[in-house]
Amino acid sequence: MATQSAERRRCLSCNRWGGERRPGAEPDTVEYDEDNDRGPCQEGPWHGTSRRGPRNACGQWLKWIALESAPAAPAPAPPDKTAP
Repeated sequence: MATQSAERRRCLSCNRWGGERRPGAEPDTVEYDEDNDRGPCQEGPWHGTSRRGPRNACGQWLKWIALESAPAAPAPAPPDKTAP
């Protein structure tokens, strides 16, 4: 599996891209199979055409909704106020 940051704003991390992928282990990253990195643009400027996820980009990128709902790191525990 390969990984790419959403900061690159490529099709791979766009909500309009219909290829196979999954949220990465690190926040705002996407994991994908380098041998299967194509998918259709859905409702974007390239609608209906096959786009190579890790390489293509456009001016209408929308962050993939699965990255928005990825679990955040737990907040640190508050200090213990019962200690003398």
